[in-house]
Amino acid sequence: MADDADEETAYRTESDSLGEMQVPADAYWGAQTQRAVENFPISGIGMSRRFVRALGVVKKAAARANAELGLVDEEIAAAIAEAADEVIAGDHDDQFPVDVFQTGSGTSSNMNANEVIANRAAEIMGEEIGDRVVHPNDHVNYGQSSNDVIPTAMHVAALEAVEKDLVPALERLHAELETKEAAFDDVVKTGRTHLQDATPIRLGQEFGGYRAQVGKGIKRVKDSRYHLRELALGGTAVGTGLNTHPEFPGLAAEYVSEETNTQFREADNHFEAQAAHDAMAEAHGALRTVAGSLNKIANDLRLLASGPRNGLGEIEQPENQPGSSIMPGKVNPVVAESVNQVHKQVVGNDAAVSAGAAEGQIDLNLYKPVIAHNYLQSARLLANTSEVFGEKFVAKLEANAEHAAERVEQSMALATALNPAIGYDKASEVAKEALKEGRTIREVVIEKGYLDAEEADEVLDPEAMTHRGILGDED
Repeated sequence: MADDADEETAYRTESDSLGEMQVPADAYWGAQTQRAVENFPISGIGMSRRFVRALGVVKKAAARANAELGLVDEEIAAAIAEAADEVIAGDHDDQFPVDVFQTGSGTSSNMNANEVIANRAAEIMGEEIGDRVVHPNDHVNYGQSSNDVIPTAMHVAALEAVEKDLVPALERLHAELETKEAAFDDVVKTGRTHLQDATPIRLGQEFGGYRAQVGKGIKRVKDSRYHLRELALGGTAVGTGLNTHPEFPGLAAEYVSEETNTQFREADNHFEAQAAHDAMAEAHGALRTVAGSLNKIANDLRLLASGPRNGLGEIEQPENQPGSSIMPGKVNPVVAESVNQVHKQVVGNDAAVSAGAAEGQIDLNLYKPVIAHNYLQSARLLANTSEVFGEKFVAKLEANAEHAAERVEQSMALATALNPAIGYDKASEVAKEALKEGRTIREVVIEKGYLDAEEADEVLDPEAMTHRGILGDED
């Protein structure tokens, strides 16, 4: 051990370029991590599981590339890779205590990974923690800088969050909406524009709109992956690649791709990759759009399920939990409301991501940790809420077909179908009289003699109104 103190002490002594630091005896981290813990008691929020995993992926790929290029001893590189595997698996998540709100380059998190992996690799080699047989800078961080490691980890974590969590969850929600689209296809109801009665629509058509909205959202998220596939690794401090082997960036990117089972490539321009984070802003914009789509769908379903007696009541919502601590029997659309709240959080995260991506000075963007944190939180929230929304709400919805049909017959908007038959002016006259007298469009148009009963049945067929065409036109 690096400390000669009594075995009962709770600390050991480690050092860095600024001097000695007391580090918890059982911690794998070292002096630089400990300084960060003491310097940034800001939020109590650490970097996410996805991000820590990504750091492990990057360090493993770098070790393998450096060993292949003959730059790091093979035995040391193998121990680094094994320790990084444990970080990837989540075995050492408690060893990453650095706050999100830290140095803007993320140097503290990079050194946290370097120190944890170095000390664990030393253990794997049969040495003692703190002996530096595996050095955090000279070995684990060889050919790297925080300035290229952290943006690389950001892209790896963001892409994995999309491909492994968000897209599968959205696809399951899409499937549930598609199922309801088919199940509700024969339910004719009143359409609504401006929250006022509009021409009839099938409930399945409305759900088809929701299904298409989520489907387009999936495509938007997938399309945003292109620039996330670029890795800054190999640019070192400012993008020039000083102290890095010319083959290192491409080789490391290959190993990252192999580890994650997705495709990454060396950045097209290392200066852009470190000085800016437009790719993260672009990608989060897709998340914000998806959040807005889910918010709109959730709001619509809340309205359609409003009631049960004094609202629209065209669909019946699941009874997920009691809705009130004072009103017996009340059931609220609680799952849909959680979707609404996630939307607001994602909008706030988008403000942080876009503001952070627009900042930084000259050769380095200094908002890396907060951009990573907000993006990954948004992806996780959207994945979770999509899963819950589909499983616990959408899948359990039922149509109130009889009630919907009754309301269609009472709708003033049925008069729209009269336009081709009797003209706009007469149709307007019929609608106003029906509304004033509390009667149906059908009753008034027949009474006035504008259509006979048979013609009225043909022109005022609600189901037929849900298809493109002109009613009553035999051609």
